[in-house]
Amino acid sequence: MSVQDFGNWLYETPLSTFIRDVTWLIPAVQSIHILAIAVVVGSALVSDLRLAGVLAIEETPATVVRRYLPWMWAALVVLLLTGLVLVLAEPDRTIANAVFWTKMSLVLTAFALTLFFRKPLLSPHFRAEHARWWAATKPAAWISLAVWVAVIFCGRWIAYS
Repeated sequence: MSVQDFGNWLYETPLSTFIRDVTWLIPAVQSIHILAIAVVVGSALVSDLRLAGVLAIEETPATVVRRYLPWMWAALVVLLLTGLVLVLAEPDRTIANAVFWTKMSLVLTAFALTLFFRKPLLSPHFRAEHARWWAATKPAAWISLAVWVAVIFCGRWIAYS
């Protein structure tokens, strides 16, 4: 079965049809999706700018990460769930779309950067000065921000490609 065939099959399922037939559902889910991306990117922005040494420098990176990481994870779950609903509603618009897969790859990249550079900060035993990779944190923070911005752009381009 090709990707296109799978998309066509998914489009014809009762769940996909139901989502499309309830006129307010897709706009509501899209709105929640956009709010969730705002929370994820806002959390990433504050955390990454702290890791880059630009914002909240009077606080330790661990303090800032502990404050914003739970918001990021919760919003990421909401993003994935609302994104799934949007894919179910219009699989022909997403499944065979290269921009959609680029967005998914970027989200996975941002997720990996978040895990690698933020999760160790949550440990009470972590000491930045002893981490061999700590020097890479500042450039990684800027890369993370760029990746999240690219996710936003890709999300918008899905509608036009």
